[in-house]
Amino acid sequence: MPFVIHRRQTRQISIGPVKVGGLAPISVQSMTNTPTQNISSTVAQIKRLEEAGCEIVRVAVPDQEAARAIRAIKSQISIPLVADIHFDHRLAIASAESGADGLRLNPGNIGGKKKVASVVACAKERRIPIRIGINSGSLEKEIVRKHHGVTPEGMVESAMRHIEMLQDLDFHSIKVSLKASDVPRTVEAYRLLAEKTDLPLHVGITEAGTLYSGMVKSAIGIGMLLAEGIGDTIRVSLTRDPADEIRVGYEILKALNIRRHGPEIISCPTCGRCNIDLFGIVDQIEKALITKPLPIKLAIMGCVVNGPGEAKEADIGIAGGDGTGILFRKGKVVKKFPQDRLVDVLLQEVEKLEGKLKGDA
Repeated sequence: MPFVIHRRQTRQISIGPVKVGGLAPISVQSMTNTPTQNISSTVAQIKRLEEAGCEIVRVAVPDQEAARAIRAIKSQISIPLVADIHFDHRLAIASAESGADGLRLNPGNIGGKKKVASVVACAKERRIPIRIGINSGSLEKEIVRKHHGVTPEGMVESAMRHIEMLQDLDFHSIKVSLKASDVPRTVEAYRLLAEKTDLPLHVGITEAGTLYSGMVKSAIGIGMLLAEGIGDTIRVSLTRDPADEIRVGYEILKALNIRRHGPEIISCPTCGRCNIDLFGIVDQIEKALITKPLPIKLAIMGCVVNGPGEAKEADIGIAGGDGTGILFRKGKVVKKFPQDRLVDVLLQEVEKLEGKLKGDA
């Protein structure tokens, strides 16, 4: 029986031109780690994120200079920009006035309902959404006391309190995130919230860590939720170049057959039969194709005998050994050539297939 994800139906909102929720594709986003006030470095990083496939970008707004910088940044990028606000409601208003496509804030830490109301009035006027961001590390003290610690139930109580605050102000263009740095608490919090509201959810594991631990935590946590149909946007949080977050995000979607962005590379883990530099070959090909959003499956195998059969679902594949390289499609050998041309041959075939796909479109 095929694996089918029954996606949770949510209310749809718009962040700039990007639709979020409903039947819209699950979007992949990231956050810059440059000082937002440094317009040139922030724009340069966002452009690299765009190349990697980022669909929504968030920037920190710690002061009025950063809020003002949004206008100049927006004029030079192609994807929606969300302003990340803490503590000062005036920064949210200034960011909206500078052209931010959305606001991310915790309504509980910007100074009470009157100040929240002024932010909501500005967001309404400019028709931009607000993401309520609940983090386990900043949960209200009375909720922590009530639940005897930071619990999924407490995180959901906080989220519902803030949702109701905005809805009481007749504001409904809302997205919600509930993040902890551990997988079990995060997953359970999202499951509980999904039962209580039809608002779109932004899914991620916060402060997930370095490349390997962050990838594992995010793949498990985000993957579990997406497999249950929960999640409308995702962010993989890594102590790393933000472009890596985008790559990992798409790999999670790809592994669940939700979205295809860029080639899927199948490569063997190597064994005693492998006598080529498979690690180096895979690395070269991955770097060459990193910005190509081709929905194809490639195989890079270290054995000319078993490789084609083991990767017969691949659109294109190569394998090498004993000085000979082979090109195969769907498990059938197409041609042989000198082993030192493995990378060139595969990239040429990808280019041909890319041209064909563009022609068919």
